[in-house]
Amino acid sequence: MRNAEDVTFGGSGMDRAPDLRAGWKDLIKAGEGQCIVLWRGKPLMAEAGLVRVALGNPMLAETKVPLVFVGKEDDGTLIFAADISAWEPAMQDIGTVGQFVDASLQSHPAAPEGAVFAELRSVMTKLTARDAEIVASAKANFEWHRTHRYCSKCGSPSDMTMGGWERQCPSCGAKHFPRTDPVVIMLITHGNRVLLGRSHFWPEGMYSLLAGFVEPGEPIEAAVRREVYEESGIRVGQVDYLSSQPWPFPNSLMFGCHGHALTDEITIDPEEIEDALWVSREDMTLALAGDHPKIKPARRGSIAHFLLQRWLADRLD
Repeated sequence: MRNAEDVTFGGSGMDRAPDLRAGWKDLIKAGEGQCIVLWRGKPLMAEAGLVRVALGNPMLAETKVPLVFVGKEDDGTLIFAADISAWEPAMQDIGTVGQFVDASLQSHPAAPEGAVFAELRSVMTKLTARDAEIVASAKANFEWHRTHRYCSKCGSPSDMTMGGWERQCPSCGAKHFPRTDPVVIMLITHGNRVLLGRSHFWPEGMYSLLAGFVEPGEPIEAAVRREVYEESGIRVGQVDYLSSQPWPFPNSLMFGCHGHALTDEITIDPEEIEDALWVSREDMTLALAGDHPKIKPARRGSIAHFLLQRWLADRLD
């Protein structure tokens, strides 16, 4: 299959313009380009989609970290991203911010009329391919910088450089680069059935494909077999790569794979997952349509939803 461009966050061919990263501060001072704004991982959205503001917008005064240079639009417009997480919205609901389900919306007084900060999972299917790539790149980048402020070689505070695509230690000179975590997510089938599982922390009734992190020194195929067995007790034989998806929650790269089950008796590890079950094509069709009495499917826009749709349509090849 390998058509990652059809998946949300799957890329739009944006020019990331690495040749401009060294001069990012001069570009910002010159006021060239536009800026998207994130608040605690939530992008600024309007009815028409992702909001872009001028580099002189008063909201950007709320930033406590440097802007990130994301790339260049097809017309040459430079795109930056700002993280204004230090801003405290007065008298606004923030109780669910950071949770798996966050329906709250926050409005900044300097934002364009009607623009609000919305949880990315809830709006990701409304984004164009270009906007999705911009948001995913910015969100994952800021999250990496938030958790890597100190040099891993000598322990000293490091500085963001190269438009956000590098950190440099002023003490020992070491350079560090944003990383993404490889994760396998598996469409495991046995005849006419697919294996689904659910996390302890998901909304009631939500089921998705099994997934897990790839360990150092481990091939993708081995990670698929190990994770499925650890979580469900199912043995997997042949593994085929299908597609990938950047997943900025916080900064993963999902490798979608098809695994052929050799066994079908489920024995879950309760430390890993809450439940697992085999689901027929007929029941999966009902679930994706929202008509199943027990199963609520993975979110639209996720690679799990994408792979299940392709499986039902016999479009895995």
